[in-house]
Amino acid sequence: MRVHLQDVKPQRPDHAQPKTRRAARRAAVPADPVPAVLPNVVIAVADTGEVTVTIDDAPYAPEPFAPAWRREDFARLIDQITDQRHSAIRVEVRESDGTVFTDIIAPARRHTPEAAPDPQPASTPTAEFVEFRGAGFVPGEDVAVAVVITHTDARHDGTARSLLDSVQLDTSPSREVILLGRISGTLEIGRPR
Repeated sequence: MRVHLQDVKPQRPDHAQPKTRRAARRAAVPADPVPAVLPNVVIAVADTGEVTVTIDDAPYAPEPFAPAWRREDFARLIDQITDQRHSAIRVEVRESDGTVFTDIIAPARRHTPEAAPDPQPASTPTAEFVEFRGAGFVPGEDVAVAVVITHTDARHDGTARSLLDSVQLDTSPSREVILLGRISGTLEIGRPR
């Protein structure tokens, strides 16, 4: 009997075959790599409650212009470090009285959120334009319209006008509009018609 190699299919040993679909999926997804040596985080707590942190003997400081870390920042600090390292860390907390606590903390698992259902389309309010005029501006100057949503230019005769969407105007409880000349300092405040 002759057997051709092309007719022979390689077989995995029976013990290596996944028994269930879940086991097959788990076997297909590689596990998170665990470093051979965990980063060593040392947190020293002073009598005042301030905390100094080192990672593998290198200082780990707060963001520039941020206040110094305090005891109450412990959880946020640990989350920040594990998120940056993408791995578990060895944490050693040294209290001011000489007590030392050690633990290994894994990063929080990130679950991918399920797709949210499409929100109902919001009804678009009907827009109508309103006009507001002011006088005393330098011809051609930039005139601010506040709540600053746009700018307009003063005309050759020193007047300025702005067309506003009524929806924009509805965001103001007073429904007032301000025209401010950036050069002349002219200020017009009023309610559009």
